[in-house]
Amino acid sequence: MTDDGGGWGPGWERTRAWAEGHLAPGERIARVSALKGGWTSRMRRLDIEGPDGAGPYALVLRSFVEPFYRRHAPGLLAREAAVLGLLEGSAVTAARLVAVDAAGTVCEHPSLLMTLLPGGVRVAGDRHAPPRARLLAAQLAAVHALDVGERERPREWQAWTAPERVVAPEGTDRAGLWERAVAVIGGAVPAYEPCFLHRDFHPGNVLFDGEGGREAVSGVVDWVETSWGPADLDVAHCSTALALLHGPGAGLAFADHYTAAGGRELATGRAHLYWRLLDALAFAPDARKVAEPWRELGRTDLTPAVLTGRLEDYLRGLFDRYA
Repeated sequence: MTDDGGGWGPGWERTRAWAEGHLAPGERIARVSALKGGWTSRMRRLDIEGPDGAGPYALVLRSFVEPFYRRHAPGLLAREAAVLGLLEGSAVTAARLVAVDAAGTVCEHPSLLMTLLPGGVRVAGDRHAPPRARLLAAQLAAVHALDVGERERPREWQAWTAPERVVAPEGTDRAGLWERAVAVIGGAVPAYEPCFLHRDFHPGNVLFDGEGGREAVSGVVDWVETSWGPADLDVAHCSTALALLHGPGAGLAFADHYTAAGGRELATGRAHLYWRLLDALAFAPDARKVAEPWRELGRTDLTPAVLTGRLEDYLRGLFDRYA
C-alpha cells in the first residue's frame, strides 16, 4: 500500500483492518490519500484493487478525531448512515453507505465508509459564481422536494447560535449593525412549513464536474447535520457561504436563484430576514474556521479582514432588502 503523506500514519491499525474487512475477497487497499475541503472530520480516499490489480475503484473514509466531534459522533454518523440509505435511488446523488462504526467501538475513531462520488469541490473563480449558484439552487430545491415518511424524518432543526453567543468582530465600527441583527434573532421564531433539510448545504459540500456551459452537480456530501425544518434555513446557510466566498451580492442573490429553480415557498420580509441572520450571525466574530478548507483549495485571498468585511456588508445588505 502506498501513502501520499496524508494517509494512515501511526495509530490507525484497527481502522484500516475494519475498512479492509468490508472489501470483497481478494481486494486490498492499494493507496490512501487525504481529501481536502472539510474541518470537522478527517477524510481519506482509499483506492481499492482486486487480485492482480483488477477492478480499481475508490472509497471514502470519514473519521471523527477531535474530542468535540468524537463526543457527538454516534449521533452524527448514525444520522448520515440512515440518510445515505434513504437517498439511494432518489433525485439527489449521494454516496452509498458501505459500513459505519458510529461509536468507534471497533476503529480507533468513530468512522463511516462510503463510495466515492465523481467530481470535486469548486470554490474558485468569482466569474463562475452566478451560473454555479444557479446549479446549487436547483440542487437544493431537489433536496427540499424529497418526500420522506414520518418515521424516516430526521431530527428537528437546531439553531447554531443565539443572541447571547454572538460576538461582534473586535474593532468593528459597525457595532450598531450587530446590535440590530442580534435583536432580530432574539425575537420570536417565525412560523414555517417544515421539509427535509441538508442543513449544511454550501459550495464546499457540493461536487461538480464538467467545464464551462457543461458544468453540472455530480453529488452532495456531508449529511451528518440533516434535519427537518424551514427551507429558509438551508437557503440562508448557502447564501452566507456565497457571500463569504464571492462577495455580499452573491449571497443576496441566492434566494432568487432558489425560487427561480422551483424551490419551496420562502418566507418574506422580516420573517425571511430572521432565518438569514440566524445563520449569518453563527459565523461571528469571524469566519476563519469555516473558510480554512476554502483556503486549502486555493482561496488564499480569503483573509480574516476580507471575510469580516464581507460578512458585515452582507448583514447590511440583508437589512436593506428585507427589513
